[in-house]
Amino acid sequence: MTDGEPHPETLYQENTVDVLVRRVIDIITNTRTLPFASSVKLDNKEEVLALLEDAVDRLPEELRQARWLLKEREEFLEKMQREGDDIVEAARLRAERMVERTEIVREAQHVAQRTMDDARDEARRLRLEAEDYCDQKLAAFQIVLERTAKTVQSGRAKLAVTPLPPADEPDRVLAAGGDIEESDMDFFDQDRP
Repeated sequence: MTDGEPHPETLYQENTVDVLVRRVIDIITNTRTLPFASSVKLDNKEEVLALLEDAVDRLPEELRQARWLLKEREEFLEKMQREGDDIVEAARLRAERMVERTEIVREAQHVAQRTMDDARDEARRLRLEAEDYCDQKLAAFQIVLERTAKTVQSGRAKLAVTPLPPADEPDRVLAAGGDIEESDMDFFDQDRP
């Protein structure tokens, strides 16, 4: 990586699903209303669609990262289990060599058990942290998706209830000095019966 290139993690943070969806929300929020109507005209439909498609494409990446975190957790648990097994085996061998000294054997077993308990506790703690992390990420994704769905549904509802201007409306607007283009008139074609 050269000095002028941004760090890949910075690029990832700048283009997370949250950021992309928030940009779509900003675009929709800042759209201007049509003259003499409460409806809005979305001038940059392609940009909004591109942002939404990018957000959808990134969801699998973030889910893949969550899976990677779970895999790391499993590998850590296996490593802790192996270390615990090694400690128990070492304690068993040591106890066999010192069988004549019962107190030492008992102490070795106690240390091994305490180590195993500590390893299990640590593994349990890490598993719970990993599950909490994944749950938080998935909850954040769910909130973003629900907000997006509500925004889209609200926009569609606004478009559905906005009445069409009477057929002579463009003539009146033009006579009043307004500027309605042909493309503006066809914007709501899907609402016509």
